[in-house]
Amino acid sequence: MIPKQSPLRIFSVPLLLLAAFILGLSWRGQNTEANSAPPALNLAIDTTDYLSETERVFATIYETVAPSVVSISVSARTQGQSFVQTASGSGFVIDMDGHIVTNFHVVEGAQRIAVTMFDGTITEARLIAPDRDSDLAVLKVDVPQERLRPIRFANSDNLRVGQTVLALGNPFNNDWTLTSGIISALNRSIVGLNRFSIGGVIQTDAAINPGNSGGPLVNLQGELIGVNSQIESQVRANSGVGFAVPSNLVAKVARSLIQEGRMRYSYLGISSRPIDLDLIRSFNLPNNIRGVAVLQADFNFPAGQAGVQSISNNSVDIITAIDGRPIRNFDDMIGWLAINTTPGQTITLTIYRMGQVVNLPVTLAERPGRIN
Repeated sequence: MIPKQSPLRIFSVPLLLLAAFILGLSWRGQNTEANSAPPALNLAIDTTDYLSETERVFATIYETVAPSVVSISVSARTQGQSFVQTASGSGFVIDMDGHIVTNFHVVEGAQRIAVTMFDGTITEARLIAPDRDSDLAVLKVDVPQERLRPIRFANSDNLRVGQTVLALGNPFNNDWTLTSGIISALNRSIVGLNRFSIGGVIQTDAAINPGNSGGPLVNLQGELIGVNSQIESQVRANSGVGFAVPSNLVAKVARSLIQEGRMRYSYLGISSRPIDLDLIRSFNLPNNIRGVAVLQADFNFPAGQAGVQSISNNSVDIITAIDGRPIRNFDDMIGWLAINTTPGQTITLTIYRMGQVVNLPVTLAERPGRIN
């Protein structure tokens, strides 16, 4: 016999489904407006300053120094007499008279030099004078003084290896960029356009590329410590070895070019060879000796005339100091002479000669025009 089922149990499921249906309609009716559009997004901008202390310093330096930096475009006339860009580079303002320093190789052979300033001003510049030995040149623009922001110079004698530096310029025609690095070495030498060495050069791993030439290398005070001039690379792009002409030499060259239209360098008239183990053993030299080993001293020039001797089978002269300042190597010597002396000045060379110390007064000559 089949048992009778309770009426409650028979209708409990349908009743529950009906109740759920009614409640669902009610909820939908109450939320019709809310479901007609997606909820609004919160687009409030987070103004929290997330920059680290180093990032703030870099940003401040860029904002301070970039208005001193200019982009340089060099053009030449075509046969149709229109101008075509032939080179580009960087430069920076050094005074309120509108003088600009750049590399000479940037503007060499230019028939027209256009300068773009940080505020967008575009004007023509004229070449005041070049210095091929340091690969520097001074330009001049005629713009209102309120548009000029001269850069501040640091004393490059105070630089230290490991110091943080920043390079500004216009690499690959990309305007006003900033890269960072350190001073990798000091007192390097590079070859100038007249084949004489430029001494006292700063080596840095801050990225320097074509177009950075003539731009400033600055310290964390935003002061000029050098002019970015050359890179050592097999592919004409940054490989972590860049070179900058030191600010003390830049200041001296710029002043001379503006005032005299030329730069005069002191000249000793010697060639040198490295101090290595062979030299030390051949002449029984102290193994910690530092200086410039004289290979040849030409009698037609100051050092030879003052008594500096060329190397022989029996003797070698080592220049260890100038005016009492220790000299570490040839690069150190030519850098110091370029920055601190002038032709006609008399200096004292301290020479180590086969166990004896000799002091020789030398009157410096002017460096000749070019060597091969």
